[in-house]
Amino acid sequence: MHLSRKALPHLPQDVYRPEFDLSQLTPGILHLGCGNFHRAHQAVATQAAINREGPDGLKWGIVSATMRRPDLVNQLRPQDNLYTMLTRVEDRTVASVIGSIHEMVFSGDEAIDLAERVADPRIRIISLTVTASGYYLTADGRLDPEAQAIRQDLSARHPRTAIGILANGLALVKQRGTVPPVILCCDNVSHNGATLRQAVMDYASLRGDDRLAAWIGETVQFPDTMVDRIAPSSHVDDVADAKKALGGIVDAAPVSAEPWFQWIIGPFDGPRPYWEAHPGTKFVRDVAIFEAAKLQMLNGSHMLLAYTGALAGLNTIAEAASDPSLGRITARFMRDEQTAGITLSAEELDDYTQALMARFQNPGIVHDAERVGRNGSAKMADRVMRAMRDNLVAGRSVSGASLLIASWIRWFALNDQEALELCLTDPKAKVLQRICAEARDDHRAQAEAFLAMEEVFGPPLPDHDRIVAEIAGLLRRLTEEDVPAVLRELAA
Repeated sequence: MHLSRKALPHLPQDVYRPEFDLSQLTPGILHLGCGNFHRAHQAVATQAAINREGPDGLKWGIVSATMRRPDLVNQLRPQDNLYTMLTRVEDRTVASVIGSIHEMVFSGDEAIDLAERVADPRIRIISLTVTASGYYLTADGRLDPEAQAIRQDLSARHPRTAIGILANGLALVKQRGTVPPVILCCDNVSHNGATLRQAVMDYASLRGDDRLAAWIGETVQFPDTMVDRIAPSSHVDDVADAKKALGGIVDAAPVSAEPWFQWIIGPFDGPRPYWEAHPGTKFVRDVAIFEAAKLQMLNGSHMLLAYTGALAGLNTIAEAASDPSLGRITARFMRDEQTAGITLSAEELDDYTQALMARFQNPGIVHDAERVGRNGSAKMADRVMRAMRDNLVAGRSVSGASLLIASWIRWFALNDQEALELCLTDPKAKVLQRICAEARDDHRAQAEAFLAMEEVFGPPLPDHDRIVAEIAGLLRRLTEEDVPAVLRELAA
């Protein structure tokens, strides 16, 4: 038997499940970017809200759109859009069946017009998890008008990017005079609500509609948010573990995640689910402090573990964080460098550092370095460079940031030499590989050429030449010496 509404009565008693009539669920939320994180985060909190609200919550069903491939749609539709959430505690796994997704769609389906879904009066909230690269931003946080996907959308009947879908949908809302939905960006982008608003306005202007751009800026709410939960890519063990937890019932698309859950949301007007029913969800006046701590301390440190760990043969975050040398380097980087500009007390920063390292070391979470390392060029500015600049201005060490950047460059150099077993995914991969090929044996030239890309790293760093030399020296060592031995020395 496969997971479906008919299978629910046959689940073991210790499996959590929806406490509402799935047949009565109606759409109230449109989500762009349905992947593992959305299914382990917003969909879980929405189910908790519907459970708490009872019949009044049934209007918050999610229409969830995959943006790149239809695979997940094809897996979930036969299961009535149900799936298993596997919460990986260190010594056990807790199973929950999630039923808050009302409908699954693929944005590339010509029969699906997502702009019309944006303009559907029943849709009161639109949420997004399309990753940082899915917004096509320049280093200063504006929409990149030269991005190929954006240029294609501007002439397409049905846009494929989230930005194009939102702009076209909001144009319909404006035209029809209906109430615009609240738009919640749930990606790791600095000031994500304000940044997304500006990107959609930029797109509207690019399509020649400055009035629409002004209307969006004046009328549509884009609250800032911060999301935090580690939900790795699907692993071969997930299907087997779900089947065991469900008493033999098969789930083709389970998702796993750590126990930690946090969702910080800025204020907005209008109806919404009672998301606070899920522990870890909080509405606050100012999201910025939570956002900065998460982007720099968690996401920035994740990048160091992924890039440097993989060079040392440590291919999961848990392996890298548990390595005595790299774990020590990462904790030091997180606490001494990545806390720049974060206005929390020393005790709070110490506690958060310890909590993050414990989460990273959770052996139940198989978080591949390859996946964490994707799209580094779109992540570097917010997660690494802002703190690095602050530290350089203040005269503090940036040894961890330099190691991170050197390790990232080494990924491209190895990929150019076809010596990297990991699949390298980055919107600027071809340009960066060409840099490595042109300066193959000249580490300083590689470092200079990478840091010269202002769309990735921003303007020249304070004490720029010294930092180039420092990164070049690390790059040489990562190339010529045994990486674990280098890490042992750097950790001392």
